[in-house]
Amino acid sequence: APLVPIGDELLLPEYEFCLNLGGISNMSFSKKNTRIAYDIGMANMPLNYITQKIGLKYDRGGKLAKTGKVNSTLLKTLNQLPYYKQPYPKSTGYEWFLEKVVPLIENSKASTEDLLHTIVVHNCHQIAKDIKAEKPKKGSKVLVTGGGALNPFFMDCLKDALGDSCQVQLPPKKFIEYKEALVFALMGVLKVRRQTNVLASVTGAKRDSCSGTVYLPLKAS
Repeated sequence: APLVPIGDELLLPEYEFCLNLGGISNMSFSKKNTRIAYDIGMANMPLNYITQKIGLKYDRGGKLAKTGKVNSTLLKTLNQLPYYKQPYPKSTGYEWFLEKVVPLIENSKASTEDLLHTIVVHNCHQIAKDIKAEKPKKGSKVLVTGGGALNPFFMDCLKDALGDSCQVQLPPKKFIEYKEALVFALMGVLKVRRQTNVLASVTGAKRDSCSGTVYLPLKAS
């Protein structure tokens, strides 16, 4: 995730927010001519964890989650996790999920459907809260990529959480699937051109850099 925002900056300037919903939710946006990026919290990681316990790889289309209802106790506990109160830049991952979230799931008596529904509502609440905190202009566009973008129930909940503050926009499926590959190809081009391909504002480094190594084939003797 710390590498992809260069692509958001150069390839997708028409979007005020670029949101990626993989295992973790992260987003990038431009603020005072500086690209900001960080992990918001969870996305598909807890959903897949729950469905795999009943023998499914994932909840296709969010169909199971859609049939559930919010467990208010679990939702309140999730929303109070200390990570969400930390200022950006910040990053989280599987270890945090195992330590802080899995016990909440395991100790809940909610049904599978209610667990999934509650997690989606929680995810969308946190995403919308962070986007609204940036005080976007009405009509600002949020480009959504990652596996979560292919989950209609997730997208409906996100639109509800954002309300009129922003427009949720989905790119073609191929772009959703290949965005990271496209950005890494761009980084390669920038490296060859000796231009910045990693942003210090995202990684926390002291300065922008032109990272990577170019390997040229040996000439035949």
